[in-house]
Amino acid sequence: MDLKTNPLDKVNPINQTPSEHSGNNVIREGKAEIISSCSNKVFYNPVQEFNRDLSIAVLSVFAEEHINEKKFKKRNVDGDLKDDNYLVPPAGVPYEHGIRILEALSATGLRSIRFALEIEGLKEVVANDLSAQAVEAIKRNVAHNEANDIVKTNHGDASYLMYSSKFGYECIDLDPYGSPSRFLDSAVQAVKDGGLLLITCTDMAVLAGNSPETCYIKYGSISLRTPACHEMALRIALQCVASHASRYGRYIVPILSVSVDFYIRLIVKVFTSPAICKQMTSKLSNIYLCVGCKSFFFHPLGLMSKRDGKPPKYSLAHAPINTVCEHCGRHFQVGGPIWSAGLHDKDFIKKILTHLNNNSEKYNTQRRIEGILSLLLEELETPLYCTLDSLCSKVHCVTIPLRIFRSALLNGGYDVSESHAAPNSVKTNAPFTFIWDIIREWVKTHPVGKKRLEKDDVARSLLDKTPGSVDLSIHPESATQAGEVLRFQCNPLPHWGPGYKATSNILEVKEEKRKQQEKKKMNTT
Repeated sequence: MDLKTNPLDKVNPINQTPSEHSGNNVIREGKAEIISSCSNKVFYNPVQEFNRDLSIAVLSVFAEEHINEKKFKKRNVDGDLKDDNYLVPPAGVPYEHGIRILEALSATGLRSIRFALEIEGLKEVVANDLSAQAVEAIKRNVAHNEANDIVKTNHGDASYLMYSSKFGYECIDLDPYGSPSRFLDSAVQAVKDGGLLLITCTDMAVLAGNSPETCYIKYGSISLRTPACHEMALRIALQCVASHASRYGRYIVPILSVSVDFYIRLIVKVFTSPAICKQMTSKLSNIYLCVGCKSFFFHPLGLMSKRDGKPPKYSLAHAPINTVCEHCGRHFQVGGPIWSAGLHDKDFIKKILTHLNNNSEKYNTQRRIEGILSLLLEELETPLYCTLDSLCSKVHCVTIPLRIFRSALLNGGYDVSESHAAPNSVKTNAPFTFIWDIIREWVKTHPVGKKRLEKDDVARSLLDKTPGSVDLSIHPESATQAGEVLRFQCNPLPHWGPGYKATSNILEVKEEKRKQQEKKKMNTT
């Protein structure tokens, strides 16, 4: 496929037939240069350069934290610290006290090579792939980039490798084609205590509610079709990771959870504590979504009460009372369970932003990373968001301006923020009763045609109620960052989306099927 870069970012030089590598494609990204045969198309998606840049920034901060923690422990044991033993060499040079990273599904090796060449404080990067052709390509690319001292290749099944390396890696990166669910059980065991899991999910249709049955099979949760489907996808995937970890007395702490382009990216720390695992039921909830007005509320799987000087008290949640929506009278759909606790570690995000400021020339997609991270710092931890066009479409009125809607919430004493996952979105701790009151107040000056209300029972039910006290005047703190930060792609690029699996993998599968068919023919004759 043609290899092109994001028009929003700096341009990486990509030469398809350079004279020094005749007959090959050359992909340059960051400090890495990947060479692939023109006859064997490898899986490379330039749109995911943002994914790789963000991962490198996160791992750079994590590696620094890891080294500082080791220094602190060493000082506590031996007294004075010998600084010479902990001098961190530049990126590209292995570091004895550094972290080990596993890229379980390496494909071209681009990500692993960039890790090795751009992150300080690495001991080793293991680049694994099931395809023999891919592993040979990785070895050539590693040698071409002179990264043999750090990057080690492995040919094998990713799950088997992780199962056989229990607590073997400080960081594991899973970026499969589709769902990562089949790798999670082994991944949560292979990462060290306090280590990082970096996970990509590209099966957004499943996570966004197009196939709830498939979602349950893969993630153990029922997905719903809701305007907040992108955040719903994040929370379903986090629930799945947490569920796998808890089986082994481990729990997760989300560091960064983002929905971008055609995929979601989860970065979590994994710790070991069977006692804290008990808190998971209070962090998971089922979601009740009205089929009419799309109002929703959450029902936790369990309750936890903190007690001074004593362990927390756990209890079961009571069943929800309402069987129909109080706003429009329609019934509910039940989804979940989903992760209903926080999505981000804002202190860690601040460290990433500091790192970006100190390395302004390092990342091609720095503007977009900074834009999204700055929004994450302001995001409320309240689960899910509303979109103004969806709310107004339920009563067929003109869409209320974002600043007026935010002002009404702030004037009512509620918190409000944007969501990084969708434009024109609002996250708030206000109940839907107040949200619909805002819409009713807006409709007073922007009336809806009678014919539309006659044909729509939901809209009529919502507007027939008398609105409470709502102030639509502009609040001084209602301004947003919209237009000031870069967070979305302007236009889809050629070959937009997750792309196709590497040709080498497909050819190997076809060859294996051909051999099996020949064996069957020989046995029958």
